[in-house]
Amino acid sequence: MKNLLLPLAGALALAACAANTPRGDAAKAEPAAARATPAEADAFIAGVDRDYRNHYAEEVAAQWVAATYITQDTGLLEAKAGERGLTRLKESIEASRRFDAVAGISAPTARQIELLRRQSAMPAPKDPAHLAELAALGSKLGAAYGAGKSCRDANDPDTCRNLNELSEVMAKNRDWNADLDAWKGWHDVARASRADYVRFAELLNEGARDTGFVDAGQAWRSGYDMDSEALRAETDRLWTQVEPLYSDLQCYVRGRLEKKYGARMPKDGTIPAHITGNMWAQDWSALYPLVQPYPGVAGVDLDGALARQKYTPERMVRRAEDFYTSLGMPALPASFYERSMLVRPRDRDVVCHASAWDLDLTGDVRIKMCIVPNDEEFQTIYHELGHIYYFLAYNDQPFLFQNGAHDGFHEAIGDTVQLNLTPAYLHDIGLVGNARSNDKAVVNAQMQLALAKVAFLPFGKLIDEWRWGVFDGSIAPDRYNAAWWELRRKYQGVSAPIARDEQDFDAGAKYHVPGNTPYMRYFLAHILQFQFQRALCKAAGFNGPLHECSIYGNKAAGEKFWTMLKAGASQPWQQTLEQMTGEDHMDASAILDYFAPLKGWLEEQNKGRTCGW
Repeated sequence: MKNLLLPLAGALALAACAANTPRGDAAKAEPAAARATPAEADAFIAGVDRDYRNHYAEEVAAQWVAATYITQDTGLLEAKAGERGLTRLKESIEASRRFDAVAGISAPTARQIELLRRQSAMPAPKDPAHLAELAALGSKLGAAYGAGKSCRDANDPDTCRNLNELSEVMAKNRDWNADLDAWKGWHDVARASRADYVRFAELLNEGARDTGFVDAGQAWRSGYDMDSEALRAETDRLWTQVEPLYSDLQCYVRGRLEKKYGARMPKDGTIPAHITGNMWAQDWSALYPLVQPYPGVAGVDLDGALARQKYTPERMVRRAEDFYTSLGMPALPASFYERSMLVRPRDRDVVCHASAWDLDLTGDVRIKMCIVPNDEEFQTIYHELGHIYYFLAYNDQPFLFQNGAHDGFHEAIGDTVQLNLTPAYLHDIGLVGNARSNDKAVVNAQMQLALAKVAFLPFGKLIDEWRWGVFDGSIAPDRYNAAWWELRRKYQGVSAPIARDEQDFDAGAKYHVPGNTPYMRYFLAHILQFQFQRALCKAAGFNGPLHECSIYGNKAAGEKFWTMLKAGASQPWQQTLEQMTGEDHMDASAILDYFAPLKGWLEEQNKGRTCGW
């Protein structure tokens, strides 16, 4: 996963749709002779484009430095740059109101005005002091997360462990107590940000109201070329499609964990969060050796292959780049390798959370990662380059069209490419040997992928369910943590491993909450990637089972892919999706097609068990 950096001093946000944007009384009352004209609207948008291009590189450079050199000074630079950017955005949105009642505005200009009002996940309050406070808190929360450490002795740095180190404990062993210690250590770190987040949420809501929304949740949901409540219903519909597959997986995995941990397991059907091998229980890949369907059947050992072939972080990135260029996409610029952060520096704190960056809208693209040569990081690189190639594809578009068709599209590009890392592909690039597989090997491989892709689905949905409740007031600050664990139980069947209370801020232990990155994009991306893959495989002329398809080296599929990327946000996502897939709506049936072998196997394994929680 990653925090996608996009235009306007912060992560791309999805805010106002024109239908939800108020039309100013002054504009309504204005005499006809004084009203703005379509030509003036065109000139306004051209000016916005110039203005944001003039300031973009400076603002994003401040964010880059703040993430890769965490100090009080860089935090101040980021906050001040963010404040200036939010002020310009606020002023541009206010200036755009004079065109609300103007007839005859061209479709491209009208869409850019609409997209202007969607530009920030951090809607700016009109009060200058509150705007400055919001920018400062945003920077402070992000820096606190990046520099966070769990220390047994606060006076002895040798007893401190960062998130990477704590996560490694959870991923590499199945010891109940060691994993609990690591889980608790990191989640306790988030406590210090609780009060700041309460105030941050208040200011986000103030900015959303000043922009014309009921609250920040409505603002975020209004960025999908559909009514904000329709988006809520759409995510519920998609979850209904995939919930049976997830429920089968949770039931099987819980059964294997019960065999290992016995009486320590809850009796209510849930899985304690700390024994999933992942700090947030969003990815269960580390459990694969414990839950492997056919232990005697050899699969792909990518960790071992990377070690044997002495893959370095840069070599891993170049291998991922090769996939994209094999489809006919351009090579990455030399500056990408010169300026990206590929490993954790030894001399300073950084935000290691993987992210992709467009620094100047003209080719200075970078990724920020702390790469360790293993399977998970290998796949993450393919994901991050999906963002990079989206940036490069739409860099020729007007500034306000330089975005994904919706934010789920941006996340789905690299995820789609990950689906192509089949045994046959890994054999073709020399990482593994014999690529032939039988039915048992297929089920093993599908289990391995489902532990990452299917296990993630409910987590991807609940993060913003929680924040929408925070923003609309149904989750008050004195119930932040209780509501968080209610949603974890409802959607994931996951429970807190130890008692938690309202001194805790467990939602804040996930980067995207203090980092203020809308999260529904990741849930939608996990739907879209399979839908994209099905369409690309069809374009490539592939006729076998979907899980066997790899489009590596196929220029016809690459052309279809690149055409979608170049469109950016220039048209409603439904139109872009239909051009890519032939369907104008998101559809989870492709996930079910992909995992059909595993679904049948899970149903057999779960016979006689009591599933659900």
